[in-house]
Amino acid sequence: MNITIVGTGYVGLVTGTTLAELGNSVYCVDIDEKKVEGMKNGIVPIYEPNLEEMFLRNIQSERLFFTTNLKEALDKSEVIYLALPTPPGEDGSADLSYVIQVANNIGEMMTEYKVIVNKSTVPVGTADKVREVIASKTDIPFDVVSNPEFLREGFAVEDSMNPSRVVVGASSEKAKTIMAKIYQPFTNTGIPIIFMDEKSSELTKYAANSFLAVKITFMNEIANYCEKVGADVDKVRLGMGSDDRIGHRFLFPGIGYGGSCFPKDVKALIKSGIQEDFNFQILEATEKVNTSQKVILVSEIEKYFGGSISGKKIAMWGLAFKANTDDIREASSLDNIALLLEKGAKIAAYDAVAEKNVRKLLGDKIHYAKGMYDALEDADALFIATEWPEFKNPNFELMAKKMKNKVIFDGRNMYPLEITEQNGFHYKSIGRKTIENK
Repeated sequence: MNITIVGTGYVGLVTGTTLAELGNSVYCVDIDEKKVEGMKNGIVPIYEPNLEEMFLRNIQSERLFFTTNLKEALDKSEVIYLALPTPPGEDGSADLSYVIQVANNIGEMMTEYKVIVNKSTVPVGTADKVREVIASKTDIPFDVVSNPEFLREGFAVEDSMNPSRVVVGASSEKAKTIMAKIYQPFTNTGIPIIFMDEKSSELTKYAANSFLAVKITFMNEIANYCEKVGADVDKVRLGMGSDDRIGHRFLFPGIGYGGSCFPKDVKALIKSGIQEDFNFQILEATEKVNTSQKVILVSEIEKYFGGSISGKKIAMWGLAFKANTDDIREASSLDNIALLLEKGAKIAAYDAVAEKNVRKLLGDKIHYAKGMYDALEDADALFIATEWPEFKNPNFELMAKKMKNKVIFDGRNMYPLEITEQNGFHYKSIGRKTIENK
């Protein structure tokens, strides 16, 4: 089947590459000429494990194409996926301007039946809005479908090729048949495709992400309480997760959630509720707790240094919001950098993958180290903000030689307590006892 993907951000590029891998001819459209030219030459514009191999394979097999010409791609395809940004506005609501603009363009350009698939995360009722916009521009028949993605950054290729389910919101039997054909390679292997109405499909994505944000935040609250009463959150987490009604995933405490989805989707669902005179109290509490959780270790750093960190050099390992991605959107590292700088600290950060994006944002406000141990040179303390695999088994002896003080503030609970104690480090993590060493 011929398919067009409008938008080559994270969702669009992974979706387009996956659909090409399933044997379709896929035309990816983006307005950024430089980006499109780079992709034509095999340059993947985002960091995602295993994506480049699949990307290049499908370009070479002539199933994956890139263009800035929407009309050209539209004429070649029966199915048009909208994978456009829906950033939060000042009030937290999702900005649909990109989606509506492209819907306008499609309505003006289409010359035959099309299925328009909303892949972007959008508020309930967006399919209706897209349908109204296109219908105002043309009399040619078309259908609008909601097909949310459930990709985890860092595992997107795995998730795209082995989804737990495919959710499709459609009221047209013709559109359902076409979508079923696209996803037949999945359903043939037992992966369910769940058909529902468009509004339920749109809400499914928001509900899923918001629930996971609540789960993470609840565990962070439990972790903070563990510290008050002397319990160990790792033990609590294992005990809870062994209940199959709860499960082990998303129970790892830390310095809050970030990224392009959870913060944005929680805000948008809260705002959507307000518009319907409905108060998502649990989500409002989740957002509030997460904001404070992100920088919970800064007060601990100040406490360790007697109330002031002015002039102190803090090494930071990790800048991405999570491991295996270069995404720094809503990253906890940025909140901590801002607060640490405000309090007069100096920062030497290391992240081999996300550094480029942070440089664009912060410039020379911080120092960028060439390696994880280089960041520790004469550091008063180490702050771990991202759980990159290379940080999991460090050389503690070398760390001790590099640092002024053997002090670690770990926002991702990377190390067993006994390991840091054996190596003589002062070690503060989340929801566990502090290993004292002064």
